[in-house]
Amino acid sequence: MPANLTPAYFEAEKRFRASETSEEKLEALNEMLRVMPKHKGTDGLRAELRTKIARFQKEATKQQATSKRGSVYHVPREGAGQVALIGLPNAGKSQLVSTVTKAMADVGDYPYTTKLPQVGMMKFENVQIQLVDMPPITDHDAHPRFAAVLRSANALLLMVDLEIDPVAEAREVMAELEKYRIGLAGMKDVPEEVVFQKKGLIIGTKSDLDATGENATGLKATYGEEVPVVAISTQDGSGLDELKKRVFDALEVIRVFTKSPGVQANLNDPMVVKLGSTIEEAAEAVHKDFRRNLKFALIWGSGKFDGQRVKRDHVVQDGDILELHT
Repeated sequence: MPANLTPAYFEAEKRFRASETSEEKLEALNEMLRVMPKHKGTDGLRAELRTKIARFQKEATKQQATSKRGSVYHVPREGAGQVALIGLPNAGKSQLVSTVTKAMADVGDYPYTTKLPQVGMMKFENVQIQLVDMPPITDHDAHPRFAAVLRSANALLLMVDLEIDPVAEAREVMAELEKYRIGLAGMKDVPEEVVFQKKGLIIGTKSDLDATGENATGLKATYGEEVPVVAISTQDGSGLDELKKRVFDALEVIRVFTKSPGVQANLNDPMVVKLGSTIEEAAEAVHKDFRRNLKFALIWGSGKFDGQRVKRDHVVQDGDILELHT
């Protein structure tokens, strides 16, 4: 039986072949397994992928252990997702992290303030999102493993200064990204050497200094049809709520809640799963034994009615409440 593999599978396979670290290869392999059609024709390939995943998982664990001892560029993921901030000097990256996460980031009005990744957690409604403030992308002395961090992040925020020439800044940052074979998903005319398409946003900072709004309008006119563009100000707080929502959407995750029979769900403690996850995949996120032993589930939210009994392949939606029965 033919495998009938999808374009999404071949795109993930392309990223796997271009990856340089075990973590990157592991991420691509998991994506290949996720998008692969499930039928007898793919059974052998699925088994092969699982073997590779197990091997690269061991290698990634070893690399992480080494990184924790000797590299400040190892940034373990936390929260609903990891988002890396990139830009030219004085683009406002550190000020944003300081404002929305309360982290003590180095902030200055002089170039190359940030020499090492600075991490903070940004709250969006009932989840925390990890922001990683990277050194300026043009400070090549500061990032021997710059590409690995960007490739492993779930999304990128490309930061530009609305006070000066944001379109020119965006082009320069994208040109630097292309040197690492990284691009923003959705962009047209992507060079062939770019094999890592990352979800992302273009953030115009210092909108309070763009008095007429002309620079923000020009930035959105240039890129808004391809990549979400948000204008913000950390001084007056404008655009920050939209930024948080857009960042959450870029992660392509949803929040689901679990409950025991007769007990109310704790809506302040969601479980974060990938967009498009099924009941059985959500059950595995609780514990692998739940998926194996799952008999049925009741759902509040995306069902036809509250408490509906649904099958294992039911696709869950953001905000669903699940009652898993094993």
